Amino acid sequence: MPFGQSHEIILGIASKAIWAFFSDVRVIGSENVPETGPVILACTHHAMAVDAAVLSWAVPYHRRVHYWAKSSLFGNPIAKFILTNSGVLPVDRKNKDNQVLFRSTFEALAQGEIVGVFPEGTSYTEPRIMQVKDGVAWSALEYMKWNRIKERETGSQPAPDAVVIPVGIVYTDKSKYRSAAVIEFGKPISVDQFEARFLSNDETAPRTCAKSLTKQITSQLLSMTINAPDWETLYSANMARSLLWPRAKSIELNEFVSISQILVDIFSPPNSSPLFESTRKRLMTYHSLLESAKLSHEALTDLPLPRTLDPSVEAPLPSRLSTLALLLKDTLATGIRLPFFLLPLLVHLPAYTLGRLLARMVEEEEETQAQMKMVAGILALAIMTYPVVFLFLWKLFWLTPTGGLMAAAFVWLVAVYHVSVIDDNYEHAKRFMAAWRVLIGVWGPKRWDLSGSAVEPWTKPRERPANEWVQATPKEEQAASTPKSGSSPSFRPKGKKLPASRSLIRHVLRARLNASRALASYLEELERSDRRLFASQYIADLDEAPPTEIQHDSSASLPVFKRSSVAVMKYLRGKGAKIAQLSVKDASDWAALSSDGEPDTPYNERPEDLVWVSPQSAN
Repeated sequence: MPFGQSHEIILGIASKAIWAFFSDVRVIGSENVPETGPVILACTHHAMAVDAAVLSWAVPYHRRVHYWAKSSLFGNPIAKFILTNSGVLPVDRKNKDNQVLFRSTFEALAQGEIVGVFPEGTSYTEPRIMQVKDGVAWSALEYMKWNRIKERETGSQPAPDAVVIPVGIVYTDKSKYRSAAVIEFGKPISVDQFEARFLSNDETAPRTCAKSLTKQITSQLLSMTINAPDWETLYSANMARSLLWPRAKSIELNEFVSISQILVDIFSPPNSSPLFESTRKRLMTYHSLLESAKLSHEALTDLPLPRTLDPSVEAPLPSRLSTLALLLKDTLATGIRLPFFLLPLLVHLPAYTLGRLLARMVEEEEETQAQMKMVAGILALAIMTYPVVFLFLWKLFWLTPTGGLMAAAFVWLVAVYHVSVIDDNYEHAKRFMAAWRVLIGVWGPKRWDLSGSAVEPWTKPRERPANEWVQATPKEEQAASTPKSGSSPSFRPKGKKLPASRSLIRHVLRARLNASRALASYLEELERSDRRLFASQYIADLDEAPPTEIQHDSSASLPVFKRSSVAVMKYLRGKGAKIAQLSVKDASDWAALSSDGEPDTPYNERPEDLVWVSPQSAN
């Protein structure tokens, strides 16, 4: 089934969108994809059409990928032409006969082509892979059966069976512009191991084989992605990663998944450390306050906030002015860059504006936001801005052929220049905004600060909407429907307007101080006690040998074994974790202190029963 021109156009647009949206896309395991022959790619699906774009872009040897679409979409003649020309394969999901259901897939595989499938069935945002359906397994096994029937009926040479290659796509922050992605091709899985049993007369054998193949696919997908038992664990691990690697780009993308999964395992229950729960709570509080204040830990990392800026401390005027000069220096550094970035910024401003508007339309669907931002970029730039700039310049060059080439070259150079300088300017702009917001929050009047009770809702993460297409296990449904007696709500209230960031600044800085110290104490305790920690992913650089026995946690469907906490700490240090810096006093700690110079106890951690003791009794 040859690919038409529509596929090349779509792939070209998708490739340019990936280049513009992501700061880096790292491909691992491309050697596992054969240069020729039928292949079924079983890929994770957590970012809508972006997943298909990244997968098609990453497949080596310039091989093209077919995708499935429900057969009803082919009813319209125009839609049928575009879909067929793009290499999309119709699948009649209502048909119970697998040989008919996968007929178009068989024809593509018989020509030695690649078919890409998303076995999770839908795109979603959850802390782990929630489900892997049997569609990939059935299509691979039924194609083997189709091959044998064809060979027997025609007497032709046996065609090669398809190999199944699991593919994991992990985004560092999938809804964020200029984030990064890691795509890993797993080890090929041959269906030869199932041939005798699948083709036997045993009626239960086909289903058993399909389940067994799906289990192998799931195992590889779990090993190539980040999986946490719940959102609290994932938030805690992500916050710990930000504290240990303040610069996001200081983590090699090849190691992003393994480092993140190790941190998830460190903060996954059950854990016998006496500091486990308190550390998770401090990390969660810091994460939630950063999210509420619309700040990032990276933007706060190098802010110059020495004690001389404290308005409650007497300091000579020259000291205050010299400190303010540091902030002004950062402001000036950002301002100096602006003229060099102004032209590409203005040219791409419609794309930024439209992307922001479209992303707000799907604010509760994180898996859709990157897709909407890419669509905004394509609409605003390829259809509106770039053609207008090109025609304007061409008109200046008197509509001559040479003028047309010069205008096209200028538009292309502006696009390339914009992508090459956006990251540095974006980081400086974030740091600039964070610096002045923090300064205003710290120097502002006390009445701006929220009280402990008022800030408490913002110390909790926002609730993630449920996905109706994702099947929860009975145990998960029971846990979700059972209220926790005596505990406060786990999420912030819905529909509540965010407070001004200036009223949260001191709380954010206090939470940063508390989270850093709690994490330092917890990691020190793990290193000192040499506990056995649960692990859900074999890592060659850390584990001496693959575990011989891997159990499966029925509640989370994650494979688990155990490893030494001392080995984990050594691994993290070797990867550049700034563990020692967590307990070092920071020059900006004064901004997080209460009036008596000590870190204030978080509101939700204060004792409920307070007893007043008179001065006489105390004496």
